[in-house]
Amino acid sequence: MRKPDSEPPERLHTFQPPRNGEADAPEPETPAQRRHPLEGFRYALEGIVAVVRTQRHMRFHFFSVVLVLLMGLLFRLDKREMLVLLFTISLVLIAEMFNSAIEATVDLVTEEYHPKAKFAKDIAAGAVLVATLNAVVVAWVLFMGDLRLEQIRLRMERAEPTLAVALTIGVILIFVIVSLVKVLATQGKVRLFHGGAVSGHAALGFFFALAIIVVSGDLLAAVLALLLAALIAQSRVEANIHSWREVALGSMLGVALGALIFWLTPR
Repeated sequence: MRKPDSEPPERLHTFQPPRNGEADAPEPETPAQRRHPLEGFRYALEGIVAVVRTQRHMRFHFFSVVLVLLMGLLFRLDKREMLVLLFTISLVLIAEMFNSAIEATVDLVTEEYHPKAKFAKDIAAGAVLVATLNAVVVAWVLFMGDLRLEQIRLRMERAEPTLAVALTIGVILIFVIVSLVKVLATQGKVRLFHGGAVSGHAALGFFFALAIIVVSGDLLAAVLALLLAALIAQSRVEANIHSWREVALGSMLGVALGALIFWLTPR
């Protein structure tokens, strides 16, 4: 009988068990096992950046965080109060990120309307609402509860903050508030430095005008400062960057914020 020229393919690739005393060959590492330990941290940062870029409500929350923390520094909250504030704000951010993740997952599963998909999205949005209401209540108790403003004013008088610190805090607060309003009022791409629902230039102009009035105490200086602020506001309207309504809102914001800061700051 004629012998075959070669063995069948299945014989060539049959499994050979290891001999006695010989260790098993190590399995090849998967890409997940070869990943650097810091890769997870990088992915987490990418997730935070992605949710801020794509979700308008998340941008609103981040601007709110900056605003509330600046107000906490301005009102000179103690360490325990700041920790409570930070913990409350973190709950809001975490809830909003989970809400975005749930919405993305539901949209990935189905693009058609489904009652259960609506149910999941509504529950996630409700969690954000609960966390936000909790943060508002906590902020109200910390900032306004039990004649809090008068206590803060007395504390700031003992600390004696300088005029430069008050002006710096005012400028930062105006930037954050104006940016926050623009994020809320703009549906598409947000342009922080050109146009928008509130004129930041008018707010800064009248804020500095009020600072000059308070510091100088001179009638001529006060009139000139107000005229310069009005010229700034008019220039924004003539350049078709803002409407009169947006300029008026910015002017009122600058005056109101300046009045609050200089009332809290001893002279």
